[in-house]
Amino acid sequence: MRWPAEAGRREELATARTPRLLLVEGTANPPSSSDCLEDWIRVPAAESDVALRLAGLAARWSEHGSGLPFLDGDGVLRHGDAWVSLPPVENRLTAAMLERFEAVVSRESLSRAGWPEGAPGRNALDVHVLRLRRRIGPLGLVIRTVRSRGYLLESGDAPGALSKAVANLALVHTPETARAFGRNTRSLRSSPSHRT
Repeated sequence: MRWPAEAGRREELATARTPRLLLVEGTANPPSSSDCLEDWIRVPAAESDVALRLAGLAARWSEHGSGLPFLDGDGVLRHGDAWVSLPPVENRLTAAMLERFEAVVSRESLSRAGWPEGAPGRNALDVHVLRLRRRIGPLGLVIRTVRSRGYLLESGDAPGALSKAVANLALVHTPETARAFGRNTRSLRSSPSHRT
C-alpha cells in the first residue's frame, strides 16, 4: 500500500493483524512502528528488494501473526482457520479480553464492557463467561479464572486442542443432538483464511 496516501487503510489492516508493506512515496517520512507485521520501502525500488521485504513479512506472519485471535466488527471471532459468531454481550466481553490478550482482565472491567448500563445481576458475568468458554473452546482458545482478580483469555496450551475440539463437534450431527449436548453446530465454521 502507498504511504501516506493510504494511511486509513494501514490502520484497518493493523487492527486486523494483517501484514503490511508500505511503499513510501517521494520524501515522505515512513511511520514509526514496532509492529513486526509491518515493513516499508521507499519507491521507486527494485522488484527484488520488494520481494525480499514481502518474504520477510510472510515469515514473520507465519511465526507471530496467525496465532492471534481477531474479533471483527460483525461479532465474528477468528482464530486460525476457524471462526465463531458471538452474541452482543459475549462480543463485548471478548473485545475487552482481546485488548489484554494473555493478561488478566478484572471482573469490574468485564462487567462494564459487557453491560455499559450496569450488569443485570451478580452472576450475569459468570454465566456469560461460561457460555463464552463453550463457544471459543473449539477455536483453541481458553478463558482462565484468576482467583479474586478476574479472567485471562489465551490460546489453549494442549497440542492439538483445536483438532480434538473439532473432532468432538463432528460427533454432533444434527441440531437436535447438538441441543441435547448443549452445543450449537452452526456456531463453528471452518473457513480458509483470506488474509493478504
